[in-house]
Amino acid sequence: MTMKLHCFAESGNAYKAALALDLAELEWEPVFVDFFAGETRTPEFRALNPMGEVPVLVDGDITLSQSGVILDYISSKTGKLGGTSADERREVLRWIFFDNHKVSGVAGPLRFNMNFLPEAKRNADVNGYMAARLASALKVMNTALADREWLVGNGLTIADISCAGYLFYPEPFTFERADYPNIDRWLTSIAATPGWQHPYDLMPAPTVGQDLRS
Repeated sequence: MTMKLHCFAESGNAYKAALALDLAELEWEPVFVDFFAGETRTPEFRALNPMGEVPVLVDGDITLSQSGVILDYISSKTGKLGGTSADERREVLRWIFFDNHKVSGVAGPLRFNMNFLPEAKRNADVNGYMAARLASALKVMNTALADREWLVGNGLTIADISCAGYLFYPEPFTFERADYPNIDRWLTSIAATPGWQHPYDLMPAPTVGQDLRS
């Protein structure tokens, strides 16, 4: 049975799951969630995921939410992208937790506030605080990548997919690749991986009339 990923193109967390599915060579299809029209707040979607968030992965009788859990499931199911030892597996999880709390957990709302929130509701002080937190976390990643190509081991893992999830988006959210040369090199390596796709090519977006990127 083909897996179904409930997602939308603007979601960096959904992108992590979609990219991992593709790179693990699993059969899957996207199910568009109209987040900007409020679909995640509907009773129907809350029945699927009471947390009211994407991504949601449905694999037969298994329904999973939260990108880190989905990444772990994909890796465990396929034996791919999870490192080559128990020590590497723990290191993979360490970076996923770091990403969820320090990188995506900040980059996601900062990007939303700066690009998708109505201008009248944007708070410069809040955005400045989040930008400083994001910069601090990115410096940690940039340092970690100074002497290695990947975050863990000698190949791409779900740690890389998780930490890079928001960094491929074109909208401004204070992240400039030129400011972090090791991250820039790492993102180039990820994008050169066979099967890689940009988030706006990999997942469905709203119709042109609703597309908040335009």
